[in-house]
Amino acid sequence: MQSARRITQVLLAICAPVVLSLTAFAADPGLSFPIGSELSDQKAGSVLIYNYYTSAPASPGLTNTRFNITNTSAATAAFVHLFFVEGSTCSISDRYVCLTASQTLTFLASEQDPGTTGYLVALATDGVLGCPTSHNFLIGDEYVKTEAGYHANLGAETISALYQQNLVNCDGNSVTAQVFFDGVSYGLIPRVLAVSNIGSTLDGNNTRLIVNRPSGDLTRAGFTVGPVFGILYDDQEQAHSWNASWGCQRVVDLNNDFPKTAPRFDQVIPAGQTGWMKFWATGPGGILGAVLNRNARAGADSGAFNSGHNLHKLTLAAFANTNGYIVPVFPPSC
Repeated sequence: MQSARRITQVLLAICAPVVLSLTAFAADPGLSFPIGSELSDQKAGSVLIYNYYTSAPASPGLTNTRFNITNTSAATAAFVHLFFVEGSTCSISDRYVCLTASQTLTFLASEQDPGTTGYLVALATDGVLGCPTSHNFLIGDEYVKTEAGYHANLGAETISALYQQNLVNCDGNSVTAQVFFDGVSYGLIPRVLAVSNIGSTLDGNNTRLIVNRPSGDLTRAGFTVGPVFGILYDDQEQAHSWNASWGCQRVVDLNNDFPKTAPRFDQVIPAGQTGWMKFWATGPGGILGAVLNRNARAGADSGAFNSGHNLHKLTLAAFANTNGYIVPVFPPSC
């Protein structure tokens, strides 16, 4: 009798519903990203780089960019110095935006820098002097559309400040400050980039490559990418090298004119096949970029797509004092 009762108790214990306490999970949403985690478009940081923007004043409904920036801190305001880098001349225009705790902000390229194509840098500063500061709570993204039919949602590439509060060597007497992507004051930026999949132009694909040199003197102009070496691979792993020389931003479509390979692009990636590509600046400069694809058959062909994303990063540019920005220092005006 006792044995039967014991067996019944064991079976009830095994079959009893499991009750989980959610209190601990609600109070602890997870671990923070390590401060030293490398550049990504999926984390918060103190520097945001939006890889591509464009607008057309005559047709803003067809060609425009919508920027979004959010302060994820629930306790601290954010003072953000924006630098619009014009892609062909490397010239700079700037303004401040200020975000209260947990605030998000949206603005259009056609309103802030109309008729321009380039990339945008957003830098966290203190609210009194305008010195660069550690505020690893900024996230952002952008929606880009062009009259040619390219459409994409690109996350802002985010770089963390690795120091605790304010940048050293910046005070009330400073007119400029140095923001180095050196792995000491701020995180590193990439050296080798990759396009993971390139469709054939003979299948209706039009692939647009955007490459930036996220460095320069933002009181004057951005730095140029300079000489570039790349390798285009077909889907049989055969390599075809190419080279070029670019300014602070390069926007170029992939076809028989670029990259200049032997044989030409349409023979390396013929109809029904794909390829991939990696490349880097031959100097010490780090680079960033994105790729957009449009296909006129996307509405009818199940294998055709319109899309875009930031480029993959294969290695980091570990060159001290050659990657980063000189930035003007003055108090926020908001």
